[in-house]
Amino acid sequence: MPEPSLPSKRRGRLFRFGAAFVVLLTVAGYLAVRYVTGGPGAPGCRVVSAKGDGATYEFTPEQAVNAATITAVGTARDLPERAVTIALATALQESALRNIDYGDRDSVGLFQQRPSQGWGTPEEIMDPAYAAEKFYEHLVEVPGYTRLPLTVAAQRVQRSGFPQAYAKHEPDATLLAAALTGRSAATLTCDGRPAATRAAGADAVRAALVRDFGRDVLEPAGAEAGDATPSSAPDDRTASGEGTVTLPVPAGPDDASQDTEARGWQLAHWAVANASALHIKQVSYGGREWTAGNTDSRWRPVDGKGSADAEDGVDAVRITTAQ
Repeated sequence: MPEPSLPSKRRGRLFRFGAAFVVLLTVAGYLAVRYVTGGPGAPGCRVVSAKGDGATYEFTPEQAVNAATITAVGTARDLPERAVTIALATALQESALRNIDYGDRDSVGLFQQRPSQGWGTPEEIMDPAYAAEKFYEHLVEVPGYTRLPLTVAAQRVQRSGFPQAYAKHEPDATLLAAALTGRSAATLTCDGRPAATRAAGADAVRAALVRDFGRDVLEPAGAEAGDATPSSAPDDRTASGEGTVTLPVPAGPDDASQDTEARGWQLAHWAVANASALHIKQVSYGGREWTAGNTDSRWRPVDGKGSADAEDGVDAVRITTAQ
C-alpha cells in the first residue's frame, strides 16, 4: 500500500506555518506590552549635559518617574544636589531605577532594602517615596558624606557585597541630578506616550506632586494669597476638556534668583518625567514649552512670553494633561 506522503507533507507545512504564526503573535504581543509599560523599545526619556560636552543619558519612562521621586524627596528635605546624586547612583546600581519586588534574600524596591534589617515592611519599601526617604535618613548620618567619594558614601548606607559598583553610575546620576534638581534648565525631555495603567488628569498630577514634594508644593511659601494655585486656578479645565495645574514659583530677592529658577525647572522636569504615567500633554516654564509626542521632544521657546504665567513677581510652571 503506497504511503500518503503528499498529505503528510501538507499537514507538516500547515503545522509549521501555524506554529510560526503563533510565535509571531506572541512576540508582537510581548513587544506591545513592553512598549506601553516602559521596557526595551518603549518611548524614552533623555537628559543632556548643560555644559555642551555632549554627555547624555537615555532611560525609560518608568525610570524617569522613579528618578524624579528620589530627587523630589531629597530636595524636600533641603539636601544638597550631591545627596541626590548619591541616591540616584545607588538606585541605578541596586535596581536600575525600577521598583522591583524581588532581590537578594528579602531585598525589594528601588534601593533593595531589606525588611529583616529594619528598613520597613515590604509594602512600605515598595513605595518609592518611602524608600528614598529611608535612604536619605541613613545617608545624612554619614559624617562628611558630601565630601566622600560617591561609592564610599553609598556603601556606608547600603553595606553592599559589591561596594565599588556604585562608582560606574556617577556620570549618569550627575546628569540626572542636575536636571531633576533644576540646576540645568531645559535638559530633560521624554517622548510622553501615555501609559494605560495610571490615573490621569489634573487631580492625579496634584496627588503625585504631594506624594513626592509634600503639600507645600501646591501653595509655596512666598506666594500671595491671591496668586493662582493648583487648587484655585481659573484655567483648571479648558474648553477642550484638558486639565491644567499651575504651580506658582514666587520670585525671591535678587540674590535668590538662581534658586527660584532652579525650583521652577525642577517642577517642570518632574512633570516631563511623569508625562507618560500621568498623561501630561504639555509643560511650560521660563519662556519655554515641552509638548508630548514631538519627534525631537525639545523644549521650544514660547513666542512673546517670559513664562507660562508671570505676574507681580510670580513665575509659574503650567502643566496641561491630556484629559
